[in-house]
Amino acid sequence: MAIADVTIIPIGTETPSVSAYVADVQKILEGYQAEGKIKYQLTPMNTLIEGELSDLFAVIQAIHEAPFQKGLHRVATNIRIDDRRDKKTTLESKIESVNKHLQP
Repeated sequence: MAIADVTIIPIGTETPSVSAYVADVQKILEGYQAEGKIKYQLTPMNTLIEGELSDLFAVIQAIHEAPFQKGLHRVATNIRIDDRRDKKTTLESKIESVNKHLQP
């Protein structure tokens, strides 16, 4: 299982606010999550997505396309992928691992 950190940056919007574009992306992610293909978490600066690598690439392509569907002509997408293959990792397990080191 892999984890992706994804930021979709719509370029050339009419306003500095991009929350409507973020909401469109979240709706797409909800669909993939309902199908059981991914889990995701919205943060103030990005979206974290957990799933099989092939599913992550399909999801990332779908959310990258979302601003184009709204009429934009340019989108920048930043992607970081953590693909650990020696053991299963999840969004929760990565946080739990750090928290263990914080315990007195």
